[in-house]
Amino acid sequence: MKRVTDALAVSRSNTYERSRSPRPRPERYSKAEDAFLLPLIVELLGGRQTYGYRRIQRLLNRQLIAGGRTPVNHKRVYRIMRQNNLLLARFTGSRSDKAHTGKVSTLQRNQRWCSDGFEIVCDNGERVRVIFALDTCDREVMAYSATTGGYSADMAQSVMLACVEKRFGDVKTLQSVEWLSDNGSCYTARETITFAAALGIVSKFTPARSPQSNGMAEALVKTFKRDYVFCNDRSDAETVMAQLPGWFEDYNENAPHKALRMLSPREFIRSLQNLECPV
Repeated sequence: MKRVTDALAVSRSNTYERSRSPRPRPERYSKAEDAFLLPLIVELLGGRQTYGYRRIQRLLNRQLIAGGRTPVNHKRVYRIMRQNNLLLARFTGSRSDKAHTGKVSTLQRNQRWCSDGFEIVCDNGERVRVIFALDTCDREVMAYSATTGGYSADMAQSVMLACVEKRFGDVKTLQSVEWLSDNGSCYTARETITFAAALGIVSKFTPARSPQSNGMAEALVKTFKRDYVFCNDRSDAETVMAQLPGWFEDYNENAPHKALRMLSPREFIRSLQNLECPV
């Protein structure tokens, strides 16, 4: 065949493919399967109103795989949601032109932890203030502290200690860990920096008026408020604080993350543990 294709100046691979018996055409997608998937998608959206088709596809495939079914492509989920007017509205706002050129994420766990705080305004006017910390590799929220008062150094220190105990099971880190935060007084207080150093934590602060330098923590604040705070009852501070543990647990265990290949933080951690050498 090579001599023939060389003489005719045609592609050998194409000629070989045409010489083979014709393959059966793949079956087109089944609308009956779409009818089966639609109720599942609607059920997922009932509790995840802020999720787009990518994250819904991830949650849907979890259910399908658990039931012994074949996972579906994101294009099918998009088509079903588009046909039934279930897609989110496109973002039409403007983004800040103050880009951050540094890199917050790390390739390994327990190298850098970032922290930030946010405020939840309740319907009755009460305010809940939360400080949290997450790992810049696996995105897990390791600890948080909430109060109806103001941010304090004690809150930041309690979160630091909880992170060390969760990741290292002791009162000191096994290696130096960076703690990235803004210049809030609870972080820059001398007692907080001294306390962090005693735990093996190196305090790092973002430049003034540069929230993009701690973009991972800032992004979590936006995601947390959109997916949990604004979609649930926040009639008073007591109600909000009672829901916080469940919200953070759901984020860690179930929320798909694009940077983690659409895995939740805990799923990503388990996948890393499965890859570790047993020796």
